[in-house]
Amino acid sequence: MPDGMKIATWNINGIKARIDNLLPWLKESDPDVVCLQEIKSVDEQFPRLEIEALGYHVETHGQKGFNGVAILSKNTPDDVSRGLPGEETDEQARFIEAVFSRATGVVRVVSLYLPNGNPVNTEKYLYKLAWMERLERWTERRLALEEPLVLAGDYNVIPQPEDAKQPENWLNDALFLPATRQAFRRLENLGLSDAIRSVSDAPGLYSFWDYQAGAWQKNNGIRIDHLMLSPEAAGHLVSASIEKHVRAWEKPSDHVPVTIELAL
Repeated sequence: MPDGMKIATWNINGIKARIDNLLPWLKESDPDVVCLQEIKSVDEQFPRLEIEALGYHVETHGQKGFNGVAILSKNTPDDVSRGLPGEETDEQARFIEAVFSRATGVVRVVSLYLPNGNPVNTEKYLYKLAWMERLERWTERRLALEEPLVLAGDYNVIPQPEDAKQPENWLNDALFLPATRQAFRRLENLGLSDAIRSVSDAPGLYSFWDYQAGAWQKNNGIRIDHLMLSPEAAGHLVSASIEKHVRAWEKPSDHVPVTIELAL
C-alpha cells in the first residue's frame, strides 16, 4: 500500500487574525504538511502552541508586520532551510524549505510567497522578476536531485486567461504581464507541473477573491496559489483540489487552501 501524503498551501493573510480559521480547518482537512504564506508575524510571536496541540510540528521564517512563511507538518522534518539563495542582501521572508523522510525516500517541500510586483513601473516589479529568476536557478539545482519536490505557495502569477474570471481587468497588472507569465512558464519548462491543471482544465477554478466589490459573491476570482511538482512528485499525484468553501467562513483570508494528495 503506498504511503499517502496530503500537502496544502494557504496564504493565511495574517496568522493572528486567522488562527480561528486555521485550527478548525486543520481538523477538517487533516493535511500532513501545510505551507502557509503571509503569516505577518515574527517567529517568536507565531501561535505555535495551539497548532502543536493539534499534533503539528511548526517551522517559521517570519518577519514583523508583513510577508513571512511557515511549514506545519505531522512529522518533524529532517532538514529546514530559510531564504531563497542567490541574493544575500534580500531580507524579505518569502521562502522556507523542509525535507521529510518517507519509507520510499525523501520528499522536499517549499512554502514560497512570491513578490506581488505592483506597481509595475517601479523597482517592485524588477524585484519580482529577479526573485523568479533566482527561483528558477534554485529549482534547476533541486531537480537535478531527482526527488519528489513540491513548490507550494502564493506565486502572485495568473498563468493563463482562464485563471481569472475577468482577465481583461488584469492586463496591466504585475500578476498577469507577459514577462511574469513567461517567467512562470520557464519554471514549467524545467519540468515542473501545475498540480491543479494536471487534474482539470475547467474554467472557474480560483484561489483568491478580493475583499472589495463583492468579488466572492460574484465568483470574481483569480488562481494564483499553485503547487508545482517535480516529475518524481507528479508521477505520484492522486488528486488536487481547491478548498473553496473556506472563503465563506467568518473573517476569512482572501485566499483559500489548495491541496494535493500524493501516493508515495
